[in-house]
Amino acid sequence: MSRIPFEQLPADVRQAVVDKTGAVHAARTARGGMNSGIASVLETDSGSVFVKGIRADHPQVGAQRREAAIAPHLPASCPRLYWHLELDGWSLLGYEVVDGRHADYTPGSPDLSLVEAALTELQGVTAPADIEIKDAVRRWAEYAPPGTSHFFGGDALLHTDFAPDNVLIVCGRARLVDWAWPTRGAAWIDPGALALRLMEAGHPVAAAVAFAGRFPSWREAEPEALAAFGAATAALWREIGTGDRTPWKRALLEQAATLARALDGSL
Repeated sequence: MSRIPFEQLPADVRQAVVDKTGAVHAARTARGGMNSGIASVLETDSGSVFVKGIRADHPQVGAQRREAAIAPHLPASCPRLYWHLELDGWSLLGYEVVDGRHADYTPGSPDLSLVEAALTELQGVTAPADIEIKDAVRRWAEYAPPGTSHFFGGDALLHTDFAPDNVLIVCGRARLVDWAWPTRGAAWIDPGALALRLMEAGHPVAAAVAFAGRFPSWREAEPEALAAFGAATAALWREIGTGDRTPWKRALLEQAATLARALDGSL
């Protein structure tokens, strides 16, 4: 998605931001990320604010609205949402600035214990019943083996995308960002999603599964449920990676297949 600087937003949109923050003294376009038409750190009368957003007619605007709706229910490991604006064809979110680096998932990294702590905190959060978010049973139904999608049901609030870009390390703490796909489902799904990303970073499958086993939700899940997750994850990445030669997608396709074999006992 092409990105514009804050100064190129329509004047009334910029004024609406000023009404929230006070005068803007400086604006710096943030690097990284692919899903925002604007992503800027503003220095304002009220302090630093991270503003991200997309045009209101963009197909992903629904995901951004979900992100705004779920924000008040997130644990302290997640950046605070200050405000949500929609006007003149733009949808904008104003966040607490989290000035950190992306998590290092490689074997032996000290960041792993910080990521574990952040996910442990999230594991205790129940998905709010009054907000329309993704449901894990429906989300994975077309990928899970027949008769197994019920295993994905639950009332935990899930992130589901533990790519290192979505975990920032700040002052000895991991912060979970980018909540475009909040999901209600079984708590063990998030440790499984993290395990796949650990494999991407170089962990052998046995070590990645063992890391998932640090979470009670994973340890207590039925083996059939974990096997269904592995099969569904492999099917999803086959769909994403088949015919797409992007190296990281092809790598995740192969790693997901390995994870599936490990979880169904065929490895």
